[in-house]
Parts: sequence; structure tokens; C-alpha cells
Amino acid sequence: MEPGVIRKLDEVVVNRIAAGEIIQRPANALKEMMENSLDAKATSIQITVKAGGLRSLQIQDNGTGIRREDLAIVCERFTTSKLQSFDDLSSISTYGFRGEALASISHVAHLTIITKTRSEKCGFKACYEDGKLKGDIKPIAGNQGTQITVDDLFYNVPMRKQALKTPNEEFQRISDVVGKYAVHNPQACFILKKFGEPASIRTLPKSTIVQNIGTIYGGAIGKALVPVATKDDILQLSVDGYVTNVNFSLKKGISLFFINHRAVECSALKKAIDAIYSLYLPKGSAPFVYLSLELNPQNVDVNVHPTKHEVHFLHEEEIIEKVKLLVEKALLGGNAARSYTQALLPGANQPLDTTKANESMLVGDDKPRLDYKLVRTSHSEQKLEKFFNISGSGSGVQSRDDEPQDEKALEPKLTQPSPETRLSSIHTLRQQVESDGDDNLRKIFRELTYVGTIDREQVLIQYDTKMYLAKTQPLAAELFYQLLLFNFGNFDRLTLSEPLELKRLVHLALADSNSGYTEEDGPADELADIIVEKLVMKAPLLREYYNLSIREDGYLESLPKLLDNYIPSVVFLPMYIIRLATEVEWEEEMECFRTFSRETAHFFSRIALTKPTKEYRWELEHVIYPAVRNQLIPPKEFSKNGCLLQLASLPELYRVFERC
Repeated sequence: MEPGVIRKLDEVVVNRIAAGEIIQRPANALKEMMENSLDAKATSIQITVKAGGLRSLQIQDNGTGIRREDLAIVCERFTTSKLQSFDDLSSISTYGFRGEALASISHVAHLTIITKTRSEKCGFKACYEDGKLKGDIKPIAGNQGTQITVDDLFYNVPMRKQALKTPNEEFQRISDVVGKYAVHNPQACFILKKFGEPASIRTLPKSTIVQNIGTIYGGAIGKALVPVATKDDILQLSVDGYVTNVNFSLKKGISLFFINHRAVECSALKKAIDAIYSLYLPKGSAPFVYLSLELNPQNVDVNVHPTKHEVHFLHEEEIIEKVKLLVEKALLGGNAARSYTQALLPGANQPLDTTKANESMLVGDDKPRLDYKLVRTSHSEQKLEKFFNISGSGSGVQSRDDEPQDEKALEPKLTQPSPETRLSSIHTLRQQVESDGDDNLRKIFRELTYVGTIDREQVLIQYDTKMYLAKTQPLAAELFYQLLLFNFGNFDRLTLSEPLELKRLVHLALADSNSGYTEEDGPADELADIIVEKLVMKAPLLREYYNLSIREDGYLESLPKLLDNYIPSVVFLPMYIIRLATEVEWEEEMECFRTFSRETAHFFSRIALTKPTKEYRWELEHVIYPAVRNQLIPPKEFSKNGCLLQLASLPELYRVFERC
């Protein structure tokens, strides 16, 4: 069989293929034209639709207009006023830039433009077909701005037209697009209507985002909004937006995401926010979310999708985590603010005041405790693992049984170390920890009951009649930091079975992308020698105060022992070594001890994925959280950063069940 002959496609075919990628339905065509209006600084945008946009789609604005001499080429492909060279893509700040929108529309519809600029005495009308001017440009009376009419969309692509939904469904998609841009651009007036009918969307000029959300999506959403905002100079990130509180939910969630003012879809960000709300909202319900992210244009690639509804940007994971923490902070404490109402049947007695009833139900010697006041008293009763057939044993760890005979023997003792240090810098750091402590959180942690492990990052704990979700890593990092301060100079040692060469550890760390090392920083071998030399020089200090032993030949022999029955993961040892040399402030005494303690605490608190599941579960339940209960002075920051989230309160749950 002979191979097929390769031919160059006809230009009309090429253009229609390209148009099909960009203009997929009427809503896509409107989005492109609406973005052009916003680029033209329009403050009034009016859209009129016939038959879901298939028969007619008209947009009229009061922007800068199109010059008479540009009308001849405005519908040709790759003609634009927003881009001159490829390098301009790295700093693009407009919606459009490729010059394909009007060209693509003209290849699948009949396009008419009426436009007038401020300097011209009259307007001009031009018609287009297949990217070319059809007939002459005619002078016409008109106001400043541009009116574009798209008639008979997909008249020459019958298969695309047949595949579209009903006119009402297509109009709903158009409404969604207009609603998004109306919320994000409150400075402009948006009007959307079907031909011959009243406006379905109408916003006022110089309005606010909250007012437009209430106007378009309903007053109930507008009243339930919580603002979120932050700036991060390191990530070059600015976030503004609104989310609904935990008292409000929708059957179908609404998410409006803008990156550098461009409406986009970001599944990773949506998934992260949905995970937060799943802790608060009933199953099958979702929130309203509007978020606007502004990034350095050089960090954003807008040219990755024909319809531009997707963008790629640098540091995506860090940015999403930052936004996630921001939303968590906004919702923090919202669960406790839930309110419930109960309708009374005719003839029913008035219920007791809940507060007074609770006060009158104090437990005495001869009074049984009410069901909703029952408190978990033993970790062995109904642990979370029971319901998932998870064994709590730590068979892979020396001297670890399913349930230790004397758990108190494993807990750190609250005894003052001896001998006590006389260094004023250490006493100052301890005072800072104590003064920053939160008394309410301290009470919760002092009386916590360990319920079960969710994953390597989160556990469930109970205090009194409340259930909390606790994040292990920040808790453990603060715990080890405080242990390093309050046990200063009195550590036992974790002796390595075989001394490790520091230079080899440094090379492993530099090979890790997280180290930030590039070839521009110099040869890796020279950097490794500098780091090893620095740590060997500081070895006497490390050995005396922390029992961290480094030999003169550059070998690591031991680490400080911070908790009994706990060994840090060696997976993170190379990065720890390199950070000791680069992140610890060795020249100033107090800063030296503070930064060393922070870096060491961070290393000890990280749980590697390579650590066996049984081992880390055992360590969390029988080592880390008993130490948190007995030793940790929780800082005020923990009440704001989502480290501890209240999931449920037994009395509040009973109020709900009483309605059933």
C-alpha cells in the first residue's frame, strides 16, 4: 500500500479548524468580546442574546473604540494592539494578546462592527466574513465605543451547532460568564438580557464586589460572605476575595477564580478549598468562593490553552497552600458559631433556656452525668483505629507493644533539668515562649485525649465534650523547640550505628531541588568543603550544649536525644546538615541558640513517608502527643493558623438530634 500524499491544507480549512478550538460555544465568543471591551477601558457593557446566542449575540460598550484605519485588518488572524514581540508575553497585563478572537468568530459567523473613537466625528460600520472585510466601511451615526453583532453562529459548521445544548442552557452558560466578570469588575456596569425581555443581570457602575455578588447570586450569599486577603512578598503574591461562612451552604458549589484578573479554572485550588469546607459543611453541600490572585506576570504563562481558561504559574503548590491556610484562618471558629432553631408544635411547652439548663445540670455525688456531657476518659475505649481494622502495634520498633503496661513511663517528666544553665540568652528565649503562651490552648492540650490518627499530618483529639483536628507537624516542631530550650545543656545522645561523612550528606542535600542550589552558586564540591569546615569549627559548641558530636575529620557521630522512644527520620538528615551551616546565625549568641533550636526542631518534627505506618502511629500516640500534653506551651499563633480546628461539640450535636 502506497503512503498518503501530504498536502498543505487550504487556508479556509486551517482558519476554521483554529476557530473551532477557540470558539466552542456562544459563551466562548462572548467571553472573548467582553474581555476586549474591558481592555478598551469600558465602564458600561450591554449584552443582548437571541436563541442562546446562536441566532444573534450582540455586545455594546463605551470603551475607546477602534480606529477607522484599523478596521480593514481587525478580523485577520494575529492582528492585535496588545502584543508586539514574543517577549511581551512575559509581562502581559491585558486579557487579549493573540489577535485571534474576532478572526475566529468571523470564520464561523456573520460579524458586524460599529465603532467610534473620541477623536472621530462619526462612527463607522464594517461587515466581515472568513476574516476578510466584506464590502466597504460605511460612516454611520454612533456613540463612542464599539458594538459587535455576531449573527448565525456556526452556520457553516452544522455538526458543532447540532452538538450544542438548548438555547436556554446556552443562555445559562452566557449568564455564568457575565456573572463572573461582573463580580470581578465592579467598576463597570454589566447588563445581560434576552432580546425583547427584561435584563436578567444588571449591575450598577462603581459598585462593590460584595454588592455584585448579592445582586447576581442572591442576597443570602451576600450576607454570608467572609473576606480573605493577604500579601506575600516572597511568592510575589496578592490574594483578595470572599468565601461564605460555615453557616451557609449550596447544593452545587460556585467557584470564581481569577489569576491576574483573568477568569480561570484551577482544579488543584478548588480541591484544596473543598477539603477545608468538608470539615464544616454537610455531605453533598458546597460553598461560594470568589478569589482573585495577583502574581508577577513573569511567573504566569497565559498561552497554554486556546480559550485561555487555564494558566500555568510558578510555585503552584506553595501558593495553593498559602491560599488554603488563608481560607482556614477565615473559617476558624466558625463551627462554634453555628445556630439552630426549632419550631414548636401547637400546645408544646416552651423549651428550657439552654444556658440555664446546662448550669442546672451540674454533676453531684448522687446524680448521673447526662449523655451529652459524657467525656472520653481512656484512650483504649473506642479508638478511631477500631473502625478501620488498623492495628496500633509497633512491632517494627524495639520494646513497643500494642498497649504499654505503664504509659506514664514513656511520658517526658516535667522536672527542671540539672544542672541549670546560667546563660541569659536561654532564659530570655524561655521567657518569650512563656509570655507568648495561650492559656485556653494550654488547658486543651493539658487535658487532651488521643482519639486516633487520620494520616501523617493530622490526628483527632478530644477535650471535654469537643472534638478537634490537630496538625501534627507544627505541634511537634513547637514541642521540640521548647524541649531544646528548657532542657538546654542536658541532653542524652543518639549515637549513630556508623558515623556519617558530612561531605557526602551535603552532596545529597545539594542534589535535592528543595535546597535551591544551582550551578551559578559555584561548584558543589567547594560548597561542601565550606559547609563541612564551618560545622567542624562549631563542633565544640554543639557537643557541649546539645550532645551533637562532629569529629575533626568531618564525620557525624551523634544527635541530641530529645524524647525517649523517638528517633528522627534520617531521610531529612542531609537537608538538616546543610541548613545548620546556612540558616543558623552563628555570630550572635541568642540568635544562634534560637535559630539552631528552630532548625533542629523542624528536622525532628518531620515524619518521612518511608517510616513504617505502625511505627509512626505508635510514636504519635505514645510519644509525641503525651509529650504535647505534658510539656507544650502552645503559642497564641496556634489559635489563628488552623493548627487546631474544632470539628464538633457534643452538646451542639444533641441540639441537632433533638429536632429529629
